[in-house]
Amino acid sequence: MTARDGPQDRYKAVWLIFFILGLGTLLPWNFFMTAREYFISRLKDPEETSHVRNQTGKATFTPSYLQSVFDNFMTLCAMVPLLIFTCLNSFIHQRIPQQIRISGSLVAIGLVFLVTAIMVKVPMDPLPFFVFTMISIVFINWPSQITAVTASAEVMLCGRRQRGLAPLSCHHLPFLSLPVLSVGAQQPESFIGYFTTACVTIVLAIVSYVVLPHMDFFRYYSMKDKTEYRVYNAELETKRDLIKKDENGMEQNNSKIIPIHNPDEQPSVIAIFKKLWVLALSVCFVFTVTIGVFPAITAKVSTVLGEGNKWGLYFIPVSCFLLFNVFDWTGRSLTALFTWPGMDSCLLPVMVVLRVIFVPLFMLCNVTPRYYLPVVFSHDAWYIVFMIFFSISNGYLASLCMCFGPKKVLVHEAETAGAVMAFFLSLGLALGAAVSFLVRILI
Repeated sequence: MTARDGPQDRYKAVWLIFFILGLGTLLPWNFFMTAREYFISRLKDPEETSHVRNQTGKATFTPSYLQSVFDNFMTLCAMVPLLIFTCLNSFIHQRIPQQIRISGSLVAIGLVFLVTAIMVKVPMDPLPFFVFTMISIVFINWPSQITAVTASAEVMLCGRRQRGLAPLSCHHLPFLSLPVLSVGAQQPESFIGYFTTACVTIVLAIVSYVVLPHMDFFRYYSMKDKTEYRVYNAELETKRDLIKKDENGMEQNNSKIIPIHNPDEQPSVIAIFKKLWVLALSVCFVFTVTIGVFPAITAKVSTVLGEGNKWGLYFIPVSCFLLFNVFDWTGRSLTALFTWPGMDSCLLPVMVVLRVIFVPLFMLCNVTPRYYLPVVFSHDAWYIVFMIFFSISNGYLASLCMCFGPKKVLVHEAETAGAVMAFFLSLGLALGAAVSFLVRILI
């Protein structure tokens, strides 16, 4: 190892810590989403529920109003706080130290999970439980965004200098979601262990973050910008003193001596956006399409093969949540093997726009209840095929945009570029949550 190369990430310890932090920041959305059956079961109102026949001619269960809008409001309450706190992050990070931002946010997430686990044993009427759940989703998602944005900046700083961290920077804190099958839907008490598992994971993330500053690799690269700046400018001043005047006593042109960027200066957000606008709008549109139908629409598709057997119980947990997480992760992982189309290719935004076709495809699946559109793709196989292409394209295209973003700017602009990309990603999530209401009405 040379002085220029710096220390190595031995045993991929820093990579693993960032992975755990990424997992911790995404637990709120994934745990609440995959526990859908538990929340839906507690929102059942016998006076509103009934059985009707859908357009396939089979009797189907008609949910209560709170059950029918749960997915839409869950998505909205999760995504809007992400957008708000992404906007506020530029003010927060200047006033609150990084260690307090991340550790405090993780503690807040853990406390909400703990309260949610306790509430499993507390009986509540559907409406108060619905309101409590939505408030919990709001209060658990804003700290997760603070942690995600803060940790993303550190990943970009280390990832640009060390190949071992490249997948993390490209994947915007990649994660491997652990969707839990709804085998305990009939026994809500089983979800005490489910939410307790989330608490344990958060504790692990806190411990990992406490260890992070003691890692040589992290310490070296997190301080490298300022160290390089001070050393370089000390050398620069010496050179200027030596060549300040020529032999005639006239000052030489020092225009070719260009200092590197002062890390204390804030790069222009507008100037950076002009370099990133195609990628920023692309990642925004990717998530607008995705959240516009997932899970608000995709989780309401009914199986035609699982009535009266166990497949009916596993259909949504497997075909919707498990498939999405597996193939979304697959799409993200593919960017570590190849990055086609290229960073400046016109084909990338075209591929992003073409994903809008998934909206009508899922609307024409066996979504229940439905009032206007016919069922065109009633068989389960159609839904599964759509979900595979939908999720893998989401992971691949979103990761390409997030990976290319920092590469379009100078090194000292990488952190601001990451914040700009994170804002448009959050904007896409919020827009998608709003669009999901319109899509549901049209069905």
